[in-house]
Amino acid sequence: MVIKVYLASSSGSTAIKKKQQDVVGFLEALKIEYTPLDIACSEENRMWMRENVPGEKKPTNGIPLPPQIFNEEGYCGDYETFFDAKEDNQVYAFLGLPPPPGSKEALQAEQVPLQNGTDPDQEPEDTPRKEAGEEEGEEGEEEEDVEEQEAQDEEELRELEEPEEPQSEEEEEAPVTEEEEEEGADAEDEEDE
Repeated sequence: MVIKVYLASSSGSTAIKKKQQDVVGFLEALKIEYTPLDIACSEENRMWMRENVPGEKKPTNGIPLPPQIFNEEGYCGDYETFFDAKEDNQVYAFLGLPPPPGSKEALQAEQVPLQNGTDPDQEPEDTPRKEAGEEEGEEGEEEEDVEEQEAQDEEELRELEEPEEPQSEEEEEAPVTEEEEEEGADAEDEEDE
């Protein structure tokens, strides 16, 4: 499997240059082999890229901008989808590659429990699906709940990471047992005599 990254070597846009550098730099850091294909110098590369980006992924003007990422002839995505996959530690899945053993992505895949022998990514059949045109109000509420939960998790994590306060001398002393109290009282009585 060959990862192909369609780039524009002579782009005048600094945003496009930064996106291209981000993709290429990340692939190199992960030691993922890829083939850079320049659409600025090759009309064949430009036409192939434009024809093979799926219609729903093309911008409104119909001309997809680099970087565009493919696995062989299969479309993976553009910079935004690559960035989302990177943030979710799902780059190998995004590229259609098996994650290397010991990587975060491989560990995450191992930790996903199967529920009753079914694929956790698959919706249960009895789950009601939203019809096209239904209001998305519930989604906004779910996002707020998720953000609230994340804020609570972060607060708990901070509390766990904060060093414990040094104890005062009184707290550091071990509690005195009854026997030790009696021995201390006997010793004081002997001193008094």
